[in-house]
Amino acid sequence: MKYTASLVKLNIDPKIVEKRVDALSRGIPVADDETLNFLLVTLAATQPTRILEIGTAVGLSSIAMLKACPNARLTTMELEEERYLEAKQNFLDFGVSERVNAYMGDAGEILAMMDGEYDFVFLDGPKAQYEKYLFDLKRLMKKGAILFADDVLLYGWVSGEEPTPQKRHSIVDKIRSYLHTITADKDFVTSVLDIGDGVALSVYTKEEER
Repeated sequence: MKYTASLVKLNIDPKIVEKRVDALSRGIPVADDETLNFLLVTLAATQPTRILEIGTAVGLSSIAMLKACPNARLTTMELEEERYLEAKQNFLDFGVSERVNAYMGDAGEILAMMDGEYDFVFLDGPKAQYEKYLFDLKRLMKKGAILFADDVLLYGWVSGEEPTPQKRHSIVDKIRSYLHTITADKDFVTSVLDIGDGVALSVYTKEEER
């Protein structure tokens, strides 16, 4: 374990911790402790009121974000029906369902039909689609909004610290393409950070004509 990761002490509802452990035991992806802690630090500093999440899984990061931002509403989307239904139940159980708009389906299709302005985006869905989502995300983000993209170093494969398995070259190439695009985009200020499995933190600096 990295020294910095060893210092992380998640200050979240113990019931969320229990749910996270259970989800991991069932092979359901959840943000690791270091990433979730940094996500919550970022939210505490910015206190967004409209959050967009791509990749609900069973809703545990969603709940943690809403608990950290009591004045926020969250829109989230999940492709797999079983996870979507479990997330909906978790939202009810944790008392946040009235602040959530949850959609089931392909994020790319849903984003294309959305409008409105969001001041925080948590991008944690299919990694190979990150760059594809960017066009609509820019359309939906207000000036000063934060785009928090998770898993952008993917086990060290993207950075080259670990050899990429043969079957994973395509996804690694697509994540690298996303990183190249977002860091070169003059409408964003971006840092790529070695936190968890890699975080690209981008601030949208352009006022879009709407």
